[in-house]
Amino acid sequence: MAAGGRTRKLLGPALERLRAAGVQIEVRETTALGHASEIARQAWAEGFRKFISVGGDGTSYETVNGLFPQLSEADSPTLAFLPLGTGNSFLRDFSDRGVEYAMDSLIAGRQRKCDVLRLRHKAGVLHYINILSIGFSADVATLRQRRFSGWGEAGYQASILISLTRFRRRPFPVAVDGEKEIDHRPCLFLTFNNSKYTGGTMMIAPTAEVDDGLIEYVRWGPIGRVGLIRNLPGLYDGTHIEHPLAEVRKAQRIDFHLDAPVDVMIDGEVLTLHCESLDVLPGALNVVV
Repeated sequence: MAAGGRTRKLLGPALERLRAAGVQIEVRETTALGHASEIARQAWAEGFRKFISVGGDGTSYETVNGLFPQLSEADSPTLAFLPLGTGNSFLRDFSDRGVEYAMDSLIAGRQRKCDVLRLRHKAGVLHYINILSIGFSADVATLRQRRFSGWGEAGYQASILISLTRFRRRPFPVAVDGEKEIDHRPCLFLTFNNSKYTGGTMMIAPTAEVDDGLIEYVRWGPIGRVGLIRNLPGLYDGTHIEHPLAEVRKAQRIDFHLDAPVDVMIDGEVLTLHCESLDVLPGALNVVV
């Protein structure tokens, strides 16, 4: 059902091209939210080690969470992409050609190591390869999912504009790399990134690298509504980090000191979690890009 069901129509021709090039593929279809995790987990138990996520960021997020945390450090799966969904932010780090680039990579067998970020929260553990965001950016994602799902880029734009009218700046207490001092300062948003893009074309973390073993921590302080509007273009070309209220840090671990659960956006999925800590599994995944 990715991209409002359009993925199903596009899948057949894509599979034909890959099979004609000699790629052997067994298709397993999802039927409900979260099913991709079950499929990946079961396939791993059956001995499969190479996977293709068909859809958007949400599908790859579910696939990753089906593979982790059951893997050993010496047993890395390979994940490729057919980006036929609404948002395909992770793949944009490598090309803006979308599905054509992805199929070329599959046929050529191009792959590289990719870190996996591990989020511990009071109810369990989640893994991701793109971004975790809290604050304004999560507010935008929440609104888009609940009111503008299937609108594509227009949905992101509409969600940004509406979130501006609700403008909230608040503290999300965190400590970086074991520092004793907890940062209680109010902010517009915090993001914890493995790759550069979110929302399809927003370059939230322009200096992030998927294989450096580090979390790219981006914080934007309590900028005003007018200031944010003036600086919105910077969210798309990465220049927002040059703003005096913006901060970027490389970290190995983040500890959260939240009083209650908060809305988060994690690889395109909107959840409400009581976050506890975040760390990195260096090079735990092979990605075909």
